[in-house]
Amino acid sequence: MNLHTNLSMLTDFYEFTMANGYLKSGIADTVAYFDMFFRKIPDGGGYAIMAGVEQLVDYLKNLHFDREDIEYLRSKNCFCQEFLDYMENFSFQCDVWAVPEGSPIFPGEPLVTVKGPVMQAQFIETMVLLTINHQSLIATKANRMVRAANGRAVMEFGSRRAQGADGAVLGARAAYIGGAVGTACVMSDQYFGTPALGTMAHSWVQMFPDEYSSFKAYAETYPQNCTLLIDTYNVLKSGLPNAIKTAKEVLEPMGCRLKGVRIDSGDIAYLSKRIRQELDKEGMGDCGIVVSNSLDEFLIRDLLMQGAQINSFGIGERLITSRSEPVFGGVYKLVAIEDEKGNIVPKIKISENIEKITTPHFKKLWRLSSRKDGHYIADVITLHDEVIDDTKPYTIFDPNFTWKKQTLENFKAEPVMEQLFKEGKCVYRERGINEIQEYCKNTTSRLWGEVTRFENPHPYYVDLSQKLWDIKNDLLQKNSF
Repeated sequence: MNLHTNLSMLTDFYEFTMANGYLKSGIADTVAYFDMFFRKIPDGGGYAIMAGVEQLVDYLKNLHFDREDIEYLRSKNCFCQEFLDYMENFSFQCDVWAVPEGSPIFPGEPLVTVKGPVMQAQFIETMVLLTINHQSLIATKANRMVRAANGRAVMEFGSRRAQGADGAVLGARAAYIGGAVGTACVMSDQYFGTPALGTMAHSWVQMFPDEYSSFKAYAETYPQNCTLLIDTYNVLKSGLPNAIKTAKEVLEPMGCRLKGVRIDSGDIAYLSKRIRQELDKEGMGDCGIVVSNSLDEFLIRDLLMQGAQINSFGIGERLITSRSEPVFGGVYKLVAIEDEKGNIVPKIKISENIEKITTPHFKKLWRLSSRKDGHYIADVITLHDEVIDDTKPYTIFDPNFTWKKQTLENFKAEPVMEQLFKEGKCVYRERGINEIQEYCKNTTSRLWGEVTRFENPHPYYVDLSQKLWDIKNDLLQKNSF
């Protein structure tokens, strides 16, 4: 798999038909503004994690159409020659902004904003959604599991059950952003530097005449980093005694210590407590206990509540596929155009479902935090040219229940989004994966505990400025029937 494959044709067919139609209708160069946002946090959580930005940047930097692409489009017999010529000589010209990877994000606020010729801004819809939706979903799930683990390491072990190669590699990247300490996926480590982790499978143990022989061979091969899988036959009667024997007879004479034992089946809470007792009795308090076996954040939390003695978790399918809620649900909507004089004309989509009504106009996202303790207070979406003056009191209000107001003082207001492309040229500063992970850790630590609850979290405030609310309300009134 080549992560730098030209993905320009990975799009929905209607984006081609609309682009061709825009050209034939004489509006191809009309400047349009699109927002990507999402409506619902997975698993009923209080926040999600932004991820996938660097893959979006890579896609836009490499956006072009090969001769084979043009000939394919020609073969459909529904595109005019002028459109085919345009695509053959395609040059990306849009401005793009996005929320930085690793940021906590909330429903209704713009995650990606694209400004440019409508042909181009419309065309990139599928890949904007694909890159951000997938990785944000997995980063969010990983972050939930890391929080449930309460300081214990979480490892991503799901490559073999991912939804395809990209799902494995990019999912591992997203899991690392969300707080996992590493992954079983070697290619993710090769491409992104997410530490590759792993020791042995049951087949290793089965390949030797007996369990002790397999442990001895592994310890002699990896004496500095030896973790033994002890549930191939019987954890307490065979696996653990043989692991202790290996530590005493093989590793300690070499000046090494057994790093850990792993179990992948059985009553994990009960077994982990028994294992800890035996290890401590043998003076092996530094030997960690690693568990796996279809875990998720709720099972992790229950195990720890039961007193399970676990140092780290290896999590597979329920992380890499976000099995409990496998769709992030981000959407990409037109929010404004420019008229012939360059004036911004706001656009709105109306629905009987309040959550599906879009917020119009070219916007800016602000994050307000307390100057006293640094905790985030609320996000405010304003018009693009508005500035929140944090030297003065500022009143926020619920955009749906406008009588709910709060006047803030002693707060700090910071724009959230950063520019990725300016007139088609990349201006994004690439970040290392460890920097992104650390940023995620720091920003999520600034959320109130009430927002981070697994059940019934307190809704984080995402409000509109008065000017933006007035524009939205006016459009709703004008277009109501």
